[in-house]
Amino acid sequence: MSATRAGYFAIPCLLLLSLILVWQPNAQASMVSASKAVELKNRFRIDHMVDNLTLVIQRRYGSAPVVVILPDGSKWYSDRYPQTVKWVDGIAGDMIYIEKPMPGPWQLLGSVVEGSTIQKISKLDIEVQPLPQPLYKGERLKVTAKLLGDDLTMRMPGLDYMVEWTARFASEHIVSDDNFATGTIIVGAYKDNGELLDEAPDDGIFTGSHNLQQPTGHYILNVTARNNVFEREYEMSFELSPQPLKAEMVANKDLSKGIWKIQLSVDESAVLLEQTHFEFELVGPAGLIIPVTLQAMTSAKQVLYLPKVTEFGSYRVKGTAVSTTVDGREIVLYLPEMFFNFIEAPVSITAESIKVIAEKAAIQAEIEEEVAKDNALFWIIIINGILLLVGIVSLIVWRKRQTLAKAMAAAELRLQQEPQQPEKSIETLLDTIDLDDIDLSIPDDKIE
Repeated sequence: MSATRAGYFAIPCLLLLSLILVWQPNAQASMVSASKAVELKNRFRIDHMVDNLTLVIQRRYGSAPVVVILPDGSKWYSDRYPQTVKWVDGIAGDMIYIEKPMPGPWQLLGSVVEGSTIQKISKLDIEVQPLPQPLYKGERLKVTAKLLGDDLTMRMPGLDYMVEWTARFASEHIVSDDNFATGTIIVGAYKDNGELLDEAPDDGIFTGSHNLQQPTGHYILNVTARNNVFEREYEMSFELSPQPLKAEMVANKDLSKGIWKIQLSVDESAVLLEQTHFEFELVGPAGLIIPVTLQAMTSAKQVLYLPKVTEFGSYRVKGTAVSTTVDGREIVLYLPEMFFNFIEAPVSITAESIKVIAEKAAIQAEIEEEVAKDNALFWIIIINGILLLVGIVSLIVWRKRQTLAKAMAAAELRLQQEPQQPEKSIETLLDTIDLDDIDLSIPDDKIE
């Protein structure tokens, strides 16, 4: 390290900037030396030979994006900058890509972390941990990746929010494989947040856990790290193999005992039998959860009896297995779920049971017959009542019509007997006749 550069690093608490310069010189320009950039109090100088660069700035958590001041005094903001610039602002940092930067002194304004230093790198790349082989379906796999600058791991709080990692499986469409018709699927991502399988947040190691519950066969792994500033890819071919361990539910012939068993099988050509262990969880009705563990396998094929169940209903068995491959790799496998139903056994038919069933059927038939009779009697009463009501109404209407006809006949007879009063009409005579005085029993021939 030169004396000039050592002097810069000796200045206490004056370096408030975490900055990464990614130099990508053009065909005529050579690589810029680290001594060409000078940093002091959030200031740095860009040499005239720089073709493009990327700034990575560490800010206080939750602070506003920085303001970039150019050598000519003009300013850039996270929401206002030229088309030759790409800007990503995160929770704790900024990443700014600049095409053909203006030579001269630059300055940053913002809540830059105290004591941060400037690193200068010539290339930005990613390092992805290759997938192991053989890799088994349903395996729990921990893989890591890093963002590199000059082959050194980039580490900065908040970098996890600024870079998006995506892992994909693409089938190679080999006819003999189970994944022949499978396309490209997203199987996971990489995070540096200290959660799940990631060991520590912001340590520069991004951890992923791919979903390996996919059809077996040949794939291409594609890992992408990107944001609005840069994009890097990694690819590798691999094969997803069937599990070397099997667990199958054995059909229960005696349903009344409530006992089920699992047939376990181990492929000793792939894993070590003495280092293979099974753990199951029996889940049943009414919140039933019973753990079942098999710590030692005595043979490649072994039967494991589940605890006796007493409640009728549906059950499922979830299982995992841990083992060691013949190559010495430790593996954890998620086994396919198994299901069974515990139902009440059918009652055997005997002469006595037939007699009991017949008696019950006779009693039921008698009850149904009584109900049918009661229903018939009810409807007979209802129908007769309706007919009687209709008859009474019809009789009243008929009697009134008869009374009116006799009154008309009596009025006409009176008109005939009083010729001297022709001006009286039938209606007038009807008004003078009291209908109650008419003898309805008089035959029609007497009226004539």
